[in-house]
Amino acid sequence: MEDEKNSPVQNKSTKSAAIVGGGLLVVIVIVGIFYLFITRNQIYTDKADIEAPLISIAPTQGGTLQKMLVASGQQIAANTSVAQVADQILRSDQQALVVEAQSNEGKTVNAGEAVVTVIHPSDLRVVAHIDEDKGLSGIKVGQLVNFTVDTFGSKKYTGIVDEISSTSRQSGVVFNISDQRQVKQFDVKIKFDVQKYSELRNGMSAKVTIFKK
Repeated sequence: MEDEKNSPVQNKSTKSAAIVGGGLLVVIVIVGIFYLFITRNQIYTDKADIEAPLISIAPTQGGTLQKMLVASGQQIAANTSVAQVADQILRSDQQALVVEAQSNEGKTVNAGEAVVTVIHPSDLRVVAHIDEDKGLSGIKVGQLVNFTVDTFGSKKYTGIVDEISSTSRQSGVVFNISDQRQVKQFDVKIKFDVQKYSELRNGMSAKVTIFKK
């Protein structure tokens, strides 16, 4: 009786399985090489947010906050009166978005103390915090950027690298587990079309992919 282990059918099945396994290995290797080729020209971070410089509107002399004329979240035009402190009328010199407004009228306000805080929407940037050993040296002004914002899920936005910080973030220190050396983070500011992406707001969290080429 012919040994079933050496039957032609089983030998054929074994060869077919080997061919399939070899083919899968080749596909995995090709996909891996392609992935490395694509990602070597990309820098990714999920440590990013949308920011604009905060601008404080404050009295030049101390006094009582008589009236608050705006509210947080309000869009205001240039030269809008925002508050009255004693006899001083405080104004915004540009179109702005109010992000904070003191609500306790009757409070004594010191000279230089912020009564209203605003941002200029045109100054909004995505600020990515890049570890110095994660491709920082390959980032250049003008490079294309894709980013998503947590609030809007997988919706993709585009921008360009606008500025690379010349100094590290003191609050952004992380540690390399292997040798406990401090790894500094640097801010990379990304400009985008504020009017096109009007739904984006100051303080939103983002994920960023920077294309080096």
